[in-house]
Amino acid sequence: MTNLFSTFDPCTGTFSLNWMSATLIMAILPMKFWILPNKQFVLINLIMNILNKEIKMLMKYKGTSIMFISIFMLIMINNMMGLMPYIFTASSHLTYSLTLALPMWVGMMLYGWINKTNKMFIHMVPTGTPNMLMPFMVLIETISNMIRPGSLAVRLTANMIAGHLLMSLLGNNCSKSSLMLMLCMSIFIMLMMFEAAVAMIQAYVFMTLSTLYSSEI
Repeated sequence: MTNLFSTFDPCTGTFSLNWMSATLIMAILPMKFWILPNKQFVLINLIMNILNKEIKMLMKYKGTSIMFISIFMLIMINNMMGLMPYIFTASSHLTYSLTLALPMWVGMMLYGWINKTNKMFIHMVPTGTPNMLMPFMVLIETISNMIRPGSLAVRLTANMIAGHLLMSLLGNNCSKSSLMLMLCMSIFIMLMMFEAAVAMIQAYVFMTLSTLYSSEI
């Protein structure tokens, strides 16, 4: 490792797999080879059923839960794979997160402004706004809508970078002494559990905010 940020370089290391690590999700997903489903398949089905019920309460359009659940599973598994050794964390780059957030936001905005122009204009000015503040509210709402894909991407990337930097920093300092390494093992275990929770929470936050933004159209 040349420096602290080299862990986020896809070309660093022989076994980093570069950006191919983002496609390994297809090899991890369970396949239905047997009549009775295994525990992994049952757990994934349980998560998908819970998320499907939640999305149906927020979204009025049918069929959108397939897209949002797919995004959730893609982000969660890529985040969890980033905790394994010699695997490049694709979700720690804006290239990956913006690819998920920007096309979906652009598609929803185009659909709303083309098919529901009056409703999109109504969202610009909240109910009860004084006449003097209406131009400023339109400007503020326009800016808030434009930064939504950026906020989704930066939130996911920043949270993944922060945890990986902390573990890399502690690992470099603790590796100088065997006694210090033994003392840091408990901290590393707690950090790994914390990072696993962050990986799932960030995928859920990305999916929930995308659902809320899309439900306004």
